[in-house]
Amino acid sequence: MIRVLLAGHKGRVGAALEPALMVADEIDYAGGVRRGEDIVSALREKQPRVLVDFTHPEVGLDHALAAVAAGVAPVVGTSGITPAGLDHLERACAERGVGGIVAPNFAVGAVLLMWLAGKAAPFFDSADVIEMHHAAKADAPSGTAVATARRLAAARPDRPFNYSATEKVLVEGARGGVSQGVGLHSVRIPGVLAEQEVLFGLPGQTLSLAHRTTSRECYVPGVLLAVRRVAAEPRFYRGLEPLLGLT
Repeated sequence: MIRVLLAGHKGRVGAALEPALMVADEIDYAGGVRRGEDIVSALREKQPRVLVDFTHPEVGLDHALAAVAAGVAPVVGTSGITPAGLDHLERACAERGVGGIVAPNFAVGAVLLMWLAGKAAPFFDSADVIEMHHAAKADAPSGTAVATARRLAAARPDRPFNYSATEKVLVEGARGGVSQGVGLHSVRIPGVLAEQEVLFGLPGQTLSLAHRTTSRECYVPGVLLAVRRVAAEPRFYRGLEPLLGLT
């Protein structure tokens, strides 16, 4: 049995994960930690083998590092961790001899979208990422959108995307942002859970790849897969792709 502590169990994603952790095979659910509670004390008291963290960008990395210091493998879905923070966490896991994963998205469909977009990237001159989330999401663009832009750029290292700058912008920010030649556009609006579209362009044609989330239950299979994997081996993962056999 894998003893699991859930940070953010009263949050939007945590509320969907908690019932699944309670009934999942091979999982011994140790309970939840609310945002603002002492994570170090909770780790010491509950003694989990894995910490699942879906909290807030301000505390996600600190929670993961506290888990590693306690010999606990972190499974992190909290967005906003910088590349330097990922490097720090990976080193900490290696030094402590525990597994870990930070994934921009645990929905299998979203992971496949990013993988498919990476395969298409070398064939197109321009690319934009349009992501939509609920109005209460703390960060913009989403971690998934940022990871997608990096993947697209990495797929064509010798040929940067063409980003067409607009000569005249009537409303500041109307074109969104740009990362490595990829346009990034964030929508925050009630009635939407999570959606992302990658739009590729060539003269005379476009290709659109899209993923839509209708329930936060979509994260459950990916999280359970990650929990079992990091509990089984002391390896650090940046994303769910290796666990799904995607290369």
